Amino acid sequence: MTELPYSDGVYRTSPRTVPWYARWFPSLVFHLRFIWIVLRSARQAKQGKYGDNEWVSSSLEIVEALEKVGVQFEITGIDFLRQAPTPCLVIGNHLSTLETMVLPGIVQPVKQVTFVVKQSLLTYPLFGHVMRSRDPIPVTQTDPRADLKSMLDGGQQRLVRGISIIIFPEGERATAFDPVRFNSIGAKLASRAGVPIVPVALETTAWGRGKLLGDFGRIDPRRKVRFAFAPAIAVEGRGTTEQERTMEFIQSKLGEWRVEDDE
Repeated sequence: MTELPYSDGVYRTSPRTVPWYARWFPSLVFHLRFIWIVLRSARQAKQGKYGDNEWVSSSLEIVEALEKVGVQFEITGIDFLRQAPTPCLVIGNHLSTLETMVLPGIVQPVKQVTFVVKQSLLTYPLFGHVMRSRDPIPVTQTDPRADLKSMLDGGQQRLVRGISIIIFPEGERATAFDPVRFNSIGAKLASRAGVPIVPVALETTAWGRGKLLGDFGRIDPRRKVRFAFAPAIAVEGRGTTEQERTMEFIQSKLGEWRVEDDE
């Protein structure tokens, strides 16, 4: 299975020359490529030919398409994910479409994985075919009781089969991390299933939210894309302490990155 070329557990975009048309029109150039990737992936999924390798390949193609218009990536802590007992809960903040498209290319080569997703995504034009092929855990985001049952039951079923789960407890994408919206459903599942949490902090605002079509927002190459994984956290009791530690890690990383960007 294809994997990013990490060096000592870190991936950084290599220096490259960005063509003039990509510098002037990064959003147009990227989204044309993105649409082609989604169309091809949807066709493969409808034919039952979109497996793990295809998922990783299409995800890494999106990374490459972003890099070709000047977006720089920095991914750290991948060895923490490698060292975590399988399976695990990968829990992070949610800022844009970018992380849902790129995380499969990062996590799947290391651990078999699926997502917790909004139920409406399963009927989304084109992308719904892709998402359904990944056996995700659907939630309504309108019925907390039903969502908790779906998460606990569906999550345990997948974890027993050795499938790790990516979850964004904030639910909807946000412009900034909000601890109040960062619910504890992931920690509860980890506690019940007896699996660890691997926190992931991310900064993905280089892919903005579109005004008419949310997934087709502005691409801003001036903003660096960052993913940082933390060491696995064993969950004890109800997972309250581990939930706090996850949020503290994310807040700490976001603060570090803000300082770096201001220098």
